This record gives sequence, C-alpha cells and structure tokens, in this order.
Amino acid sequence: MIIAIGSDHGGFELKERVSVLLKNLNHEIIDTGCYSMDSVDYPLYAEAVSAKIVAGKCDTGILICGTGIGMSIAANRYRKIRAALCHDDFTARMSREHNNANILCLGARVTGDGVALDIVKTWLSTEFVGGRHLQRILQFSD
Repeated sequence: MIIAIGSDHGGFELKERVSVLLKNLNHEIIDTGCYSMDSVDYPLYAEAVSAKIVAGKCDTGILICGTGIGMSIAANRYRKIRAALCHDDFTARMSREHNNANILCLGARVTGDGVALDIVKTWLSTEFVGGRHLQRILQFSD
C-alpha cells in the first residue's frame, strides 16, 4: 500500500515514529512534510496529503498535528477525502468499517505514542464493510 503522510511541527516526532512503523509493515511512504519541529501551517500539509489521494498517487493518508483537529478540518475540505480523527482502536476501526475513511488523523499531544501506533495498525488492517454505509457515504462523497 502507498501511504502519504504529513504533519505540522506539533506532530513531527510522531510522524517520524509512524513512518518507521509503516516501513516495517512494508508500506511505501510519500512523506509530504514537515521535516523539522520548526513552526509551520498545518493546512499546507493537509492539502498535500489530500492532493496525493485525490490524484490517485497513493491509497490512503495519515495526518498528524498537536490535537488532530486542525488536520481533520483542513483535509475534509476536499470532496473525495474522508479524514477521521481517531483516539483509540474502536474509533480507528469504525472510521474504516462504517465511514471508509481514507485519511487517519492523529493528535500527537493528546495520544501517547504506543496508542497512536496501535491505532495506525488497526486502521490499516480494517476493511470497509459497505452495505448501508456505502449509500450514506455516496450522499456526500464521489
């Protein structure tokens, strides 16, 4: 699977840890930045990851900022994006099973590293169940 990943300065360190996990799970990564803890504007990175998905250059994306809220708001501006802010395994699983989320958002300042890595594993291993959930998604996403 090809996964685009991006963060702002608040999520930089967790992005680096998640990238190692993704490589260990044999995923290809497109790192859209940021590349240090210097202050940056999170919407730029939400746009970069979203654009890769919309253009078909990757399968999914992961966005990380301090709380995950800003990234999820910014990414969900794009019509074909379904970004989900997840805090635990249950929200990660439901975001994929019921909502077919194509971007996982994480908050580095509110979610511990171990929990965040477990969320990533759950999110990547969960499939969309379709059915009645598909008709709902089709009402707002093409």
